[in-house]
Amino acid sequence: GGRADVRHCETTVTFAPMTEREIDAYVATGEPLDKAGAYGVQGPGGIFVERVEGNYFNVIGLPLPLLYKMLIDAGEVVI
Repeated sequence: GGRADVRHCETTVTFAPMTEREIDAYVATGEPLDKAGAYGVQGPGGIFVERVEGNYFNVIGLPLPLLYKMLIDAGEVVI
């Protein structure tokens, strides 16, 4: 019987066009094999990111401002 609080944060990532050679070289780094979405914006895949619209932390994995608001709304003392 606990309480569930479900929220979402939408972020759009725009990539530059990539050549076949760039794609092959990127895949050879191994990064796309262990990442959700097959890239890490903070890693080698980040060189192809042209724009991030929304919360950058959401792209990495956890939208910190939303998490903070959820904790405050739940009555948790943070920071």
